[in-house]
Amino acid sequence: MCKYIIVGAGLAGCVLAERIANVLDKKVLVIEKRDHIGGNCYDYYDEAGLLVHKYGPHIFHTQLKEVWEYLSQFTEWHPYQHRVLGNIDGKKIPIPFNLTSLKASFPLDVTRRLENKLVENYGREVQVPILELKQSDDEDMQLLADYVYQKVFLNYTKKQWGMKPEELDPSVTARVPVHVSYDDRYFLDPYQGIPREGYTPIFQKMLTSPHIEVMMNTNYKKVLEFNEGVIQYMGEEFNGKLIYTGEIDYFFDYQYGRLPYRSLRFEMETLKQEFYQEVATINYPNDHQYTRITEFKHLTGQKHQKTTITREYPQSYQSNRGDVPYYPYPWASTRKFTRSTRRKQIKYRG
Repeated sequence: MCKYIIVGAGLAGCVLAERIANVLDKKVLVIEKRDHIGGNCYDYYDEAGLLVHKYGPHIFHTQLKEVWEYLSQFTEWHPYQHRVLGNIDGKKIPIPFNLTSLKASFPLDVTRRLENKLVENYGREVQVPILELKQSDDEDMQLLADYVYQKVFLNYTKKQWGMKPEELDPSVTARVPVHVSYDDRYFLDPYQGIPREGYTPIFQKMLTSPHIEVMMNTNYKKVLEFNEGVIQYMGEEFNGKLIYTGEIDYFFDYQYGRLPYRSLRFEMETLKQEFYQEVATINYPNDHQYTRITEFKHLTGQKHQKTTITREYPQSYQSNRGDVPYYPYPWASTRKFTRSTRRKQIKYRG
């Protein structure tokens, strides 16, 4: 009998399994309901031979050197700095909104005035939340905040969440930044890249220890039972530690309610051309039903005569049609639910 059982072979589950096996020198069983490891980071080669991300684009970035060095044990890196464009009024402007976006959006005299005021009030190489700009006494700062809110954020949010920003937690709007910088990278972390051979080989290497057993295509509730704080595996009492990485509401059989999730649908298309768009991701806040188009070759650096893109359609989450519960709604009640049920999970750990 192993000492640890981990439910879920995603990023958290695979890292914990590797650490338990190779640092603690303990046996661990990983139970995964899908037919692949890696969770939503899973990638694969499509029929055209192009490396694609099944569950949408994943760009690795971190501020922590130790995290970068840890993952570098399992992969070499394709150097990549993520840049996103937004299709705004027929123009492609950098997202998040920055000084380059400013120049593309306003006449030159207005641009100079807004840039000068941003620098005078906030400095350079900083991120200013639009909520802070909205609360400014300066009409120009309010003008800029309203422009970013209306053109970049409002309709994207409506599509992404199926509701208006004011119906979400106020912190969502508060986080939308204006970058007082010409640095148009989406992430500013010092460590950024894409695994050279893909994400899936990372997880495969993490799970190579003979101390690790992986059970695929298995709903953990078919092999685990919970009775008054006692865990049974295959009918026998399990005295080790259980680590659960799935949906919290499902763990408790929804007896404390259901978390409201939002899901996504991806429409893949392979084209007989080398590239489709200028950068990996272009957002469409105000046009079309999809929120963005991603072209994977920009991420992976793969050389190929064809290219595969994916269009991303947000949708309501329905478990009966096999949807993936990507995002809990950003409400205060959701966070409260998550905190309270996490405390209840502790009683099932050894």
